[in-house]
Amino acid sequence: MVDYHAAHHQCSAGGAQTYMEQENDWDRDLLLDPAWEKQQRKTFTAWCNSHLRKAGTQIENIEQDFRDGLKLMLLLEVISGERLPKPERGKMRVHKINNVNKALDFIASKGVKLVSIGAEEIVDGNAKMTLGMIWTIILRFAIQDISVEETSAKEGLLLWCQRKTAPYKNVNVQNFHISWKDGLAFNALIHRHRPDLIDYDSLRKDDPVTNLNNAFEVAEKHLDIPKMLDAEDIVGTLRPDEKAIMTYVSCFYHAFSGAQKLLEWIRRTIPWLENRTQEKTVNDMQAKQEDFRDYRCVHKPPKVQEKCQLEISFNTLQTKLRLSNRPAFMPSEGRMMSDINGAWHTLEGAEKGYEEWILSEIRRLERLEHLAEKFHQKAAIHESWTDGKEAMLTQKDYATSTLSEVKALLRKHEAFESDLAAHQDRVEQIAAIAQELNELDYYDSASVNARCQKICDQWDVLGALTLSRKESLERTEKQLESIDELYLEYAKRAAPFNNWMEGAMEDLQDMFIVHNIEEIQGLITAHEQFKSTLPEANKEREAIQSIQAEVQKIAQSNGIKLSGANPYTSITPESIDNKWEKAMAMVPLRDSALQDELNKQNSNDTLRAKFATQANAVGAYIQEKMEEIGRISIEMNGTLEDQLTHLKEYQQSIMSYMPEINKLEGFHQHIQEALIFDNQYTSYTMEHLRVGWEQLLTTIARTINEVENQILTRDAKGISQEQLYEYRASFNHFDKVRGPNWADEFKACLISLGYDGDGEFARIMGIVDPNGTGAVTFQAFIDFMSTETTDTDTADQVIASFKILAADKNYITADELRRELPPDQAEYCIARMAPYTGPDAIPGALDYMSFSTALYGESDL
Repeated sequence: MVDYHAAHHQCSAGGAQTYMEQENDWDRDLLLDPAWEKQQRKTFTAWCNSHLRKAGTQIENIEQDFRDGLKLMLLLEVISGERLPKPERGKMRVHKINNVNKALDFIASKGVKLVSIGAEEIVDGNAKMTLGMIWTIILRFAIQDISVEETSAKEGLLLWCQRKTAPYKNVNVQNFHISWKDGLAFNALIHRHRPDLIDYDSLRKDDPVTNLNNAFEVAEKHLDIPKMLDAEDIVGTLRPDEKAIMTYVSCFYHAFSGAQKLLEWIRRTIPWLENRTQEKTVNDMQAKQEDFRDYRCVHKPPKVQEKCQLEISFNTLQTKLRLSNRPAFMPSEGRMMSDINGAWHTLEGAEKGYEEWILSEIRRLERLEHLAEKFHQKAAIHESWTDGKEAMLTQKDYATSTLSEVKALLRKHEAFESDLAAHQDRVEQIAAIAQELNELDYYDSASVNARCQKICDQWDVLGALTLSRKESLERTEKQLESIDELYLEYAKRAAPFNNWMEGAMEDLQDMFIVHNIEEIQGLITAHEQFKSTLPEANKEREAIQSIQAEVQKIAQSNGIKLSGANPYTSITPESIDNKWEKAMAMVPLRDSALQDELNKQNSNDTLRAKFATQANAVGAYIQEKMEEIGRISIEMNGTLEDQLTHLKEYQQSIMSYMPEINKLEGFHQHIQEALIFDNQYTSYTMEHLRVGWEQLLTTIARTINEVENQILTRDAKGISQEQLYEYRASFNHFDKVRGPNWADEFKACLISLGYDGDGEFARIMGIVDPNGTGAVTFQAFIDFMSTETTDTDTADQVIASFKILAADKNYITADELRRELPPDQAEYCIARMAPYTGPDAIPGALDYMSFSTALYGESDL
């Protein structure tokens, strides 16, 4: 709350400062005097309650009831008319200490030095410190402001008492202790101001208790001054407590100086109500409005009551004086009721004007704050939007961008232009609000104007930068379009040329493989044709490079930093030149390689011719000799010994041809070393001739071996020469057939020799071709025929063999046959034996005599 009593406090504070400093040093040890402590406790308690009752409360025990600081803070608010900080409602010690500290801080803020008084001592209920604190409060708020004839505080109060009691007998006020002990001074003060209340002449100096009680009762009943002292305590004390007396007497001063105090309060308040100093914010004006409400609700009501009480007291006094036929009471000039009423009327007029001004100012400030908030909000939005825009508009990102990126930047810039145009309205609104704030005298118009000007200046800059960037983007777009067209033309021509060079380099590095002169000559011809195209290819390379040179020229002349490679191709001018240089270096290497290969093929052709001549001769020789051997093996005549001799001589003649074979092997070795794999001069290969030669030698050796075996067979089997001829003739007949009908021809041969039946044929094939190869040698045929035609075992021999197997029994069992003979032979015999029916027969017995009969017939047996 604004202290509208400040001026008065400042005026009175100077005169009382010396006294306050002296009283701050009061001897607290005196409080240990029980009589004085009792007087102070009663007086200070009554004084505190005289003020606390205005707030609807009171205290009972002065050192206990102030311990939590709550009633102490309330007391200070009532006597000062000001608000203290909000107290803490907790019950902990720390909350109490904090509340007492708030009260002590408030007292100190009024210029009072609190010597040796701490919050902890008040909270702990220290009586001496609590009484000292209350006395300090009384000095500051009840005595310090008393001013009489240029004296103040204690001296002022003492002078006032002396002036008021001077006309009365037996009263001589020199101090605030003994001078008041008989009670007459108290009665004189009351009678001087309210003669209707006291019959002063009836009082006696020798009856101090009656005098004191009379004054205390009248003051309490008619002047609203509570009884703060006990008559017996004052009379029974050698020297009454000065502080208690001063406290009580000050209440008389304040009670009887009501008119003057009221007028002084009105005079102090009117300037405050007439003050039209404008505040800057609604909150500040609302604080004034709150102070005004506080004035009306807290400070004015007591003054209204004082005014009413003054009027009642004045009228009552005048009535009683008139009834007593005494002269009317005439206040000094300027303190009449008419003066008070006139001042009060002026006060209420100022009060009404102040209230209207406050409401008007609050409305004005609300409008201003709304506009200011709107201004700052729009300005903040605009500044947030413009933040970074200058940097964006001044950047030269297009200088290193591709055409597509520049086109994207242009579209983005067009969108920004639209956004910029949309924000034009906000800038105009900001300027309009700033203008209105100026017209309404906004306190912070300077900063608003500065911010508005900054926004407008920046807006102009943004407009100029926007236009400049658009021009730069459009210019760069045209330049990049030209570059893009050149890039595209470069790509269209570079790609096929690059492919041609890569193909040429592949061909020049190709590991060619040729087999004859015609092939290498074809390669040489193609290479010469390739070299004839190189001049034209070089012109194309230079034309492609000139396109890239034009791109660089445009970029350099317009300050464009090409951001990357050609977007249409990855083929760079450097790669083209590098490949061209590599290709040109490969041409002479290819020339040399082709010439070397030509020389090599000429040498190989000579080797082919030598090999072919020899191979053709050897091949014809082998073919001739193979045919001769075939005829010899069929047409041989004479004895087997003569045939053997003739064949060995023939073999010797063939072996004499071996040097020609070795010569051919030598030519073949040269062919292999030269890696020659074909020969157009002959159809023979070395492998074919080797096989033919080995087959020739093998055929002669086999024929010789057959004759030798025939001789051995003849001698071992006793076969006649004629039988051998017959066998040879039969074998040669079926041996001529080689293929799918071979088996049928061999079967026909066997039939011609007297064999018949498929089973018999299968048995014979198992003998002559045990491996199932499908081929029968002449030796195997002779072995079979000699076996078939030689003498076999007799029937007696067969029976004797079976008798041995049967252990001399006349029969044999199937189990004995299977145990003693191979499986096929055992089953063969079992199938041809009849059951045995003799007297000694057993189940399953077989008659081996029946096998001999089946095999050799009855005549043989």
